[in-house]
Amino acid sequence: MDVSEAAARFLTLSEEAEVLVALYDPADCLRRANRAFREAFAVGPDEQPVWADLMRRNFGTRHGTVISSTDIESWLVSTLSRRGKRRFRAFETDLADGRWFWMTESVDRDGWMLCIATDITQLRVDERSLRQDRDQALKASQTDELTGIANRRFMIAQLEALVVRCTAESAAHGSACILDIDFFKLINDVHGHQVGDSVLLDFARRLEPFLRRHDSFGRIGGEEFMLILPNTSLHDAAAVVGRILDMVRQARPQVGGVSFSYTCSAGIAAFSPGDTAQTLYARTDAALYAAKRAGRDRVEVGLP
Repeated sequence: MDVSEAAARFLTLSEEAEVLVALYDPADCLRRANRAFREAFAVGPDEQPVWADLMRRNFGTRHGTVISSTDIESWLVSTLSRRGKRRFRAFETDLADGRWFWMTESVDRDGWMLCIATDITQLRVDERSLRQDRDQALKASQTDELTGIANRRFMIAQLEALVVRCTAESAAHGSACILDIDFFKLINDVHGHQVGDSVLLDFARRLEPFLRRHDSFGRIGGEEFMLILPNTSLHDAAAVVGRILDMVRQARPQVGGVSFSYTCSAGIAAFSPGDTAQTLYARTDAALYAAKRAGRDRVEVGLP
């Protein structure tokens, strides 16, 4: 049997398999799915929806994954902050049709993701409850309570993973960025902490459209956020962050019925041979403080 025949046989068998199989490209667009997946998630034979759009549609029609939140956009921001950030992830998920699945996500170095889900509905209910409690505890340990995006613990782990990969693979590269909302203490003092919290939530939600699936974004403390951009040069990272700062300048969120504006500052640095997570973080943080000293609402670069 030659390679082409084996590939054809594999595609035929996966199409008829009872497990759910789906392939997403680096832009999180569904490029291929077998019959079982399409039926479970109400996807037409020729459809290739972006994952977030599929979740929005299924939330309204009650297909696919059970989403307990009443705010689909907040749920998406939270979920996307962790989706596809690791080479392999396994978790359990409930479907709207009453079935319970064990889902795995495998991501290659180019950002393609293979999802395979197996029906585990018949497992004992008490065992299911324990496993769900474990998954919820893991999610909580990686999530910022206010914004719902990744927290400092998750982001530092992602920074360490970036450094490990860049150290091990000569062709690998990447950049990190720390963003800080300008004059945030003044916002709290003048308008109150509720308005301050609203600004943090607005900022977290507005950044999602700028992110690729393998990028990581989270809140690392107070008004500071971190952005990790694998396979991104310093020049390209500066361009991305420049667009983010421009977006923030133009944003006019409604806070307490009043149109509100704010800005942010950013420091970026790229991995350099010999870097550790600590040295890369320190260089990025120093660049942020340089942006603050230079007048805020700007991005500065931390060089080796």
